[in-house]
Amino acid sequence: MPRTGARGGPQTRAKISEVATRLFLERGFDTVTVAEVAREAGVSSVTVFNHFPRKEDLLLDREADAVELLRSAVRDRAPGVDVLTSLRAAALALVGDRHALSGLKDESVPFFRTVAASPALVARLREIAAELQNTLAEELGRDPAFDGDATLLAAFLIAGYGTVIVETARRLTEGEPPDAVAAHHRARLERLFDALRTGVATAPR
Repeated sequence: MPRTGARGGPQTRAKISEVATRLFLERGFDTVTVAEVAREAGVSSVTVFNHFPRKEDLLLDREADAVELLRSAVRDRAPGVDVLTSLRAAALALVGDRHALSGLKDESVPFFRTVAASPALVARLREIAAELQNTLAEELGRDPAFDGDATLLAAFLIAGYGTVIVETARRLTEGEPPDAVAAHHRARLERLFDALRTGVATAPR
Protein backbone atom coordinates (compact mmCIF):
# COMPACT_ATOMS: atom_id res chain seq x y z
CA MET A 1 0.00 0.00 0.00
CA PRO A 2 1.61 3.34 -1.03
CA ARG A 3 2.06 6.04 1.54
CA THR A 4 -0.28 8.99 1.22
CA GLY A 5 1.28 11.62 -0.98
CA ALA A 6 4.13 9.40 -2.14
CA ARG A 7 5.40 10.81 -5.41
CA GLY A 8 4.53 8.74 -8.48
CA GLY A 9 1.71 6.69 -6.98
CA PRO A 10 1.22 2.93 -6.91
CA GLN A 11 2.75 2.27 -10.34
CA THR A 12 6.01 3.90 -9.31
CA ARG A 13 5.99 2.01 -6.02
CA ALA A 14 5.38 -1.28 -7.81
CA LYS A 15 8.23 -0.63 -10.23
CA ILE A 16 10.64 0.26 -7.43
CA SER A 17 9.64 -2.89 -5.53
CA GLU A 18 10.05 -5.08 -8.62
CA VAL A 19 13.49 -3.67 -9.42
CA ALA A 20 14.68 -3.85 -5.82
CA THR A 21 13.51 -7.43 -5.38
CA ARG A 22 15.24 -8.53 -8.57
CA LEU A 23 18.53 -6.89 -7.58
CA PHE A 24 18.42 -8.22 -4.02
CA LEU A 25 17.67 -11.78 -5.13
CA GLU A 26 20.38 -11.66 -7.80
CA ARG A 27 23.16 -10.02 -5.78
CA GLY A 28 22.19 -10.14 -2.12
CA PHE A 29 20.52 -7.49 -0.01
CA ASP A 30 23.62 -6.04 1.63
CA THR A 31 25.54 -5.51 -1.61
CA VAL A 32 22.83 -3.45 -3.35
CA THR A 33 22.43 0.22 -2.45
CA VAL A 34 19.27 2.30 -2.51
CA ALA A 35 20.97 4.55 -5.08
CA GLU A 36 21.39 1.55 -7.39
CA VAL A 37 17.74 0.61 -6.98
CA ALA A 38 16.69 4.18 -7.73
CA ARG A 39 18.90 4.40 -10.81
CA GLU A 40 17.65 1.08 -12.17
CA ALA A 41 14.03 2.10 -11.54
CA GLY A 42 14.52 5.51 -13.14
CA VAL A 43 13.68 7.51 -10.01
CA SER A 44 15.56 9.43 -7.35
CA SER A 45 16.63 8.03 -4.01
CA VAL A 46 14.24 10.50 -2.39
CA THR A 47 11.36 8.94 -4.33
CA VAL A 48 12.41 5.49 -3.17
CA PHE A 49 12.32 6.60 0.45
CA ASN A 50 8.98 8.33 -0.08
CA HIS A 51 7.53 4.91 -0.78
CA PHE A 52 9.78 2.76 1.43
CA PRO A 53 11.02 4.45 4.63
CA ARG A 54 13.72 1.81 5.15
CA LYS A 55 15.87 -0.10 2.72
CA GLU A 56 14.69 -3.34 4.33
CA ASP A 57 11.09 -2.47 3.46
CA LEU A 58 11.93 -2.68 -0.23
CA LEU A 59 11.96 -6.46 0.20
CA LEU A 60 9.87 -6.89 3.35
CA ASP A 61 6.89 -4.96 2.03
CA ARG A 62 3.99 -7.11 3.27
CA GLU A 63 3.60 -5.64 6.76
CA ALA A 64 0.59 -3.53 5.76
CA ASP A 65 -1.08 -6.63 4.31
CA ALA A 66 -0.45 -8.56 7.51
CA VAL A 67 -1.80 -5.74 9.68
CA GLU A 68 -4.95 -5.53 7.57
CA LEU A 69 -5.43 -9.30 7.75
CA LEU A 70 -5.17 -9.32 11.55
CA ARG A 71 -7.49 -6.35 11.99
CA SER A 72 -10.06 -7.76 9.58
CA ALA A 73 -10.03 -11.15 11.27
CA VAL A 74 -10.93 -9.48 14.56
CA ARG A 75 -13.18 -6.64 13.42
CA ASP A 76 -15.01 -8.13 10.45
CA ARG A 77 -15.80 -11.64 11.63
CA ALA A 78 -19.39 -12.83 11.39
CA PRO A 79 -21.68 -12.58 14.43
CA GLY A 80 -21.16 -15.50 16.77
CA VAL A 81 -17.69 -16.34 15.42
CA ASP A 82 -14.95 -16.08 18.05
CA VAL A 83 -11.66 -14.39 17.24
CA LEU A 84 -9.58 -17.57 17.32
CA THR A 85 -11.84 -19.25 14.76
CA SER A 86 -11.61 -16.18 12.55
CA LEU A 87 -7.82 -15.94 12.84
CA ARG A 88 -7.50 -19.65 12.10
CA ALA A 89 -9.62 -19.31 8.97
CA ALA A 90 -7.51 -16.35 7.80
CA ALA A 91 -4.25 -18.25 8.32
CA LEU A 92 -5.51 -21.34 6.52
CA ALA A 93 -6.83 -19.24 3.64
CA LEU A 94 -3.26 -17.97 3.11
CA VAL A 95 -2.13 -21.57 2.76
CA GLY A 96 -4.86 -22.35 0.24
CA ASP A 97 -3.90 -19.32 -1.83
CA ARG A 98 -0.14 -19.97 -1.52
CA HIS A 99 -0.01 -16.33 -0.46
CA ALA A 100 3.35 -14.67 0.17
CA LEU A 101 2.44 -14.29 3.85
CA SER A 102 2.20 -18.07 4.14
CA GLY A 103 5.75 -18.55 2.87
CA LEU A 104 4.42 -20.97 0.25
CA LYS A 105 4.48 -18.71 -2.79
CA ASP A 106 6.34 -20.21 -5.75
CA GLU A 107 9.13 -17.61 -5.58
CA SER A 108 9.68 -18.04 -1.83
CA VAL A 109 12.96 -19.98 -1.90
CA PRO A 110 15.17 -17.19 -3.31
CA PHE A 111 13.45 -14.79 -0.92
CA PHE A 112 14.16 -16.99 2.09
CA ARG A 113 17.80 -17.39 1.11
CA THR A 114 18.23 -13.66 0.64
CA VAL A 115 16.69 -12.90 4.03
CA ALA A 116 18.74 -15.56 5.83
CA ALA A 117 21.96 -14.10 4.39
CA SER A 118 21.28 -10.59 5.71
CA PRO A 119 21.41 -9.74 9.43
CA ALA A 120 19.65 -6.44 8.64
CA LEU A 121 16.67 -8.25 7.11
CA VAL A 122 16.49 -10.77 9.95
CA ALA A 123 16.48 -7.91 12.46
CA ARG A 124 13.77 -6.06 10.54
CA LEU A 125 11.62 -9.21 10.47
CA ARG A 126 11.85 -9.37 14.26
CA GLU A 127 10.74 -5.75 14.48
CA ILE A 128 7.81 -6.43 12.18
CA ALA A 129 6.77 -9.44 14.28
CA ALA A 130 6.80 -7.26 17.40
CA GLU A 131 4.70 -4.63 15.63
CA LEU A 132 2.19 -7.25 14.47
CA GLN A 133 2.00 -8.65 17.99
CA ASN A 134 1.18 -5.20 19.36
CA THR A 135 -1.42 -4.63 16.66
CA LEU A 136 -3.20 -7.89 17.41
CA ALA A 137 -3.09 -7.34 21.17
CA GLU A 138 -4.63 -3.90 20.74
CA GLU A 139 -7.39 -5.24 18.50
CA LEU A 140 -8.21 -8.06 20.90
CA GLY A 141 -8.15 -5.68 23.85
CA ARG A 142 -10.75 -3.46 22.20
CA ASP A 143 -13.04 -6.35 21.30
CA PRO A 144 -15.88 -6.65 23.85
CA ALA A 145 -16.59 -10.24 22.81
CA PHE A 146 -13.07 -11.43 23.61
CA ASP A 147 -12.63 -12.40 27.25
CA GLY A 148 -9.22 -14.04 27.15
CA ASP A 149 -5.73 -12.64 27.71
CA ALA A 150 -5.13 -10.41 24.67
CA THR A 151 -1.43 -9.89 25.28
CA LEU A 152 -0.64 -13.58 25.73
CA LEU A 153 -2.75 -14.71 22.80
CA ALA A 154 -1.13 -12.17 20.48
CA ALA A 155 2.36 -13.13 21.67
CA PHE A 156 1.79 -16.86 21.28
CA LEU A 157 0.04 -16.55 17.93
CA ILE A 158 2.66 -14.35 16.27
CA ALA A 159 5.56 -16.34 17.71
CA GLY A 160 3.92 -19.62 16.76
CA TYR A 161 3.16 -18.48 13.25
CA GLY A 162 6.75 -17.34 12.87
CA THR A 163 7.96 -20.75 13.99
CA VAL A 164 5.79 -22.44 11.37
CA ILE A 165 7.14 -20.10 8.67
CA VAL A 166 10.77 -20.79 9.64
CA GLU A 167 10.21 -24.55 9.40
CA THR A 168 8.46 -24.12 6.06
CA ALA A 169 11.37 -22.03 4.78
CA ARG A 170 13.86 -24.69 5.88
CA ARG A 171 11.96 -27.48 4.13
CA LEU A 172 11.53 -25.53 0.91
CA THR A 173 15.16 -24.42 0.73
CA GLU A 174 16.26 -28.02 1.32
CA GLY A 175 14.31 -29.03 -1.76
CA GLU A 176 11.29 -30.83 -0.34
CA PRO A 177 8.29 -31.03 -2.73
CA PRO A 178 6.16 -27.86 -2.37
CA ASP A 179 2.90 -29.81 -1.97
CA ALA A 180 4.37 -31.88 0.86
CA VAL A 181 5.68 -28.73 2.55
CA ALA A 182 2.28 -27.07 2.20
CA ALA A 183 0.57 -30.06 3.81
CA HIS A 184 3.05 -30.02 6.69
CA HIS A 185 2.60 -26.25 7.03
CA ARG A 186 -1.18 -26.62 7.27
CA ALA A 187 -0.90 -29.42 9.83
CA ARG A 188 1.40 -27.35 12.04
CA LEU A 189 -0.96 -24.38 11.85
CA GLU A 190 -3.81 -26.64 12.93
CA ARG A 191 -1.73 -27.81 15.91
CA LEU A 192 -0.87 -24.21 16.77
CA PHE A 193 -4.50 -23.12 16.83
CA ASP A 194 -5.54 -26.24 18.75
CA ALA A 195 -2.96 -25.35 21.41
CA LEU A 196 -4.17 -21.77 21.54
CA ARG A 197 -7.77 -22.95 21.84
CA THR A 198 -7.03 -25.00 24.91
CA GLY A 199 -4.75 -22.41 26.48
CA VAL A 200 -4.64 -18.62 26.44
CA ALA A 201 -7.77 -18.06 24.31
CA THR A 202 -9.96 -19.10 27.22
CA ALA A 203 -7.75 -18.02 30.12
CA PRO A 204 -9.25 -15.43 32.52
CA ARG A 205 -7.95 -11.88 32.46
